[in-house]
Amino acid sequence: MNLYDLILFIVILVVVASFWRLRAISESVKEYLDNYCEQRQLQLISVARNSTRIGSYRGKLDFQSSFVFEFSGNGEECYQGKVTMAGLTVLDTDIPAYRVQ
Repeated sequence: MNLYDLILFIVILVVVASFWRLRAISESVKEYLDNYCEQRQLQLISVARNSTRIGSYRGKLDFQSSFVFEFSGNGEECYQGKVTMAGLTVLDTDIPAYRVQ
């Protein structure tokens, strides 16, 4: 094994680890939003990652992600909210005023 093989192996390992971490973050926010909407008697329609970057939160280097989700309060109208995450930690959930049944 030469230096080129070692560098290639490390790059592949970092890419796979990053993909795995982003997948865990996406699953975490989906579970959080399921609970969030259930507590407020909302219907969760969809969740999508808006942006992701590497940053520091409380001294720990991790992905900082922003998610956009759609929900409904009455089953007819659709509203859009935003969730901000630092790793697996929810920093902020922002939803507009919505109509309920």
